[in-house]
Amino acid sequence: MWLQSIMAWSVQNLWCYLSLLLLFTSIHGNTENKIEALNEVNSDFAFRLYKSIASGAQSQNVFFSPLSVSTALAALSLGAGGETHRQLLSGLGFNSSVITSEEMHQAFLDLLQNFNQRTGVDLNVGTALYVNETFKPHPEFLENLKRFYLSEGFAVDFKKTTETSDQINKYVSEKTHGKISKFIEKLDPHTIMYLLSYIYFKGKWSIPFNPRMTRKDEFHVDKETTVPVQMMYLRDDFYIYSDLELSVSVIRLNYNDSFSMILALPLNNITLLEEALHPHHINKWQKLMSERMCGIFLPKLSLKTSYSLKSILSEMGFIDMFTAKADFSGISDENLLVSEAVHKATLDVDEAGTTAIAVTGIGFVGFSGRIFEVLKFDRPFMFFIVDQKTKNVLFMGKIVNPANSEVHQ
Repeated sequence: MWLQSIMAWSVQNLWCYLSLLLLFTSIHGNTENKIEALNEVNSDFAFRLYKSIASGAQSQNVFFSPLSVSTALAALSLGAGGETHRQLLSGLGFNSSVITSEEMHQAFLDLLQNFNQRTGVDLNVGTALYVNETFKPHPEFLENLKRFYLSEGFAVDFKKTTETSDQINKYVSEKTHGKISKFIEKLDPHTIMYLLSYIYFKGKWSIPFNPRMTRKDEFHVDKETTVPVQMMYLRDDFYIYSDLELSVSVIRLNYNDSFSMILALPLNNITLLEEALHPHHINKWQKLMSERMCGIFLPKLSLKTSYSLKSILSEMGFIDMFTAKADFSGISDENLLVSEAVHKATLDVDEAGTTAIAVTGIGFVGFSGRIFEVLKFDRPFMFFIVDQKTKNVLFMGKIVNPANSEVHQ
């Protein structure tokens, strides 16, 4: 058994990399209240993370999966202790008086299992653990990782950097249908553990755009700058809402199986919307939307993003895990600290639907006919991919310039 093999390994000098990427889900039955509590925490974390990322990218496109990051950090807390554990839960927004650590992990497991059962969209969700042959993680950490985060396991030799990188990248490419084919660009030979969590989402619009209606148009980046785009067009009955408080028009485009994209088009500067927006606004929009005829112009999108999250997470309260104060005694007796945190995501929006993928990597190092409205998204806007069953925000971002297909931050 791979788990027994991993338990037999030992290490002296220690580098550990974790990569987590995932998708999230709804719950039924006895866990409903815990899932609701988990959703509230995840939504709050999502918007805090968005504002931290966007603050350093005012003129750039933004796209990421907040749930990928929160799940990675939640899984990481399985091996954390003391102040490091407290900071992880506090940074994520969990209150132990509302939901215990055990209940939190169970809720994430229920989300993963539920998503794996959804058939209306193409979902591929899971995790994999790569462990160096000389490293011996605590059995309890390995068992809980497999139990709550459905981890597969593989034994590798990280000193063979090219061979191991190719093996992991091939695995990621297969799980993401080739959308992320080179997640690991440079592998440190001192790496001893790599945890992958992947999410592949492909949803078809319930009302698809007609490709024959797509035309070349202009997108107004700002008052002085325009860029050419392929603008899709569709007129039908949609759920829409005008938020006068935030000066924003909102429309919901549905996929199959209760997933949706919510698009928010601000009347004025998008920065004003970003600064004022909070999770309760998404809930408010959902409740107050009404179905009516609307024509929508939406640019076709293709976007790849890459973020270094170390400084961002530090500013959000995840401090000790990046320093010698880190306590990951639940993973190993070796001293560990997080050396890097990376997030990569891809987005494709066309007439048929949307494909969205995200990966989060956390690395460790050891020491020792009717009148109808028209919404034209020809200027910066925000968007959210949500699960209507649980109101979880799977992905979120903003489009400032659709001509910029790659973002590195």
